[in-house]
Amino acid sequence: MQKVLSFGELLLRFSPELGGGWIRQNAMPVFIGGAELNVATALSNWGVPVRYSTVLPSNALADEVIEFIEQKGIEASGVYRFGSRIGSYYLPQGTDLKAAGVIYDRAFSAFSELEPGKVDWSQALDGVSWLHLSAISPALNEAVADACLELVKAASERGIFISLDLNYRAKLWQYGKKPVEVMPALAEYCDLVMGNIWAAHTLLGIPLNDRLIAADQPAEYIAHAAETAAAIRARFPRCKVVANTFRFDYANTGIRYYATLHTTDQNCVSPEFLTETVVDKVGSGDCFMAGLIYGLFNGRTPQEVVDYAAAAAFGKLQEYGDATAQTEADVTERLLALSK
Repeated sequence: MQKVLSFGELLLRFSPELGGGWIRQNAMPVFIGGAELNVATALSNWGVPVRYSTVLPSNALADEVIEFIEQKGIEASGVYRFGSRIGSYYLPQGTDLKAAGVIYDRAFSAFSELEPGKVDWSQALDGVSWLHLSAISPALNEAVADACLELVKAASERGIFISLDLNYRAKLWQYGKKPVEVMPALAEYCDLVMGNIWAAHTLLGIPLNDRLIAADQPAEYIAHAAETAAAIRARFPRCKVVANTFRFDYANTGIRYYATLHTTDQNCVSPEFLTETVVDKVGSGDCFMAGLIYGLFNGRTPQEVVDYAAAAAFGKLQEYGDATAQTEADVTERLLALSK
């Protein structure tokens, strides 16, 4: 059976307890993650054959990380070995990746040393029918961005379906190029683009409709998602599917969540999910992306795809750590409970 290849930087996430708790305890939780590994983990949970590709140094710590990946049922033959350190980031407990609390420690990581011509993508792409990557990798430096372009071109030449997550991390784009100067070249090769209306504007230059945003209502945001999807497909003719997520604060400590999926002839909207408490926001978007891949890989209808993806993403909000442990049954039961 053909595999999904998920490509991106593996990261160690350190989650200190602020207020000096991590100092007094001489400890802090450590998670193995990274957006694309989170996607691969979810897919493996849901029975989709998946391979992970990244760059790790040749040392004992990286050996243990690879063993951890393989124990999750993820094929690690796409891992390349060079460089001297694993990238990491610090996310104090109770903060959000998109907020000011995140502290990156990714400079001079093994993955950041990637550049065109440094690896032969043949091994990673062998037996692959789907390539997934995100906007996080090309945000690191120009050489990595060029290597990402090299990879999508190689995948395109092999007729591989390509998906792109428009993850926007403002703190990472620090090498003199704006996202909109880099990301459109990658998007030209993509069959599926996922993100939100604001990320599409910042990374791809897709216009924002201020009138619809000012209304600040689900119906208007859903209408905007359709406009954004149409603009993406018009600018990038290869793109067949566009998905948008909407995650807003609710009841002070909770989340209101819904999503849309757009094809050439359908605009589908997920159910709306509400919770007054959130355990961990990290990885929810990755879980949504994995849900899209899972549904499309298994030939589900567009409505079934977006419903499953949104339910999975919402479920991840109640899990601590980067990657989900949800099963297919967990996600399906959440959808059934919502319909009762």
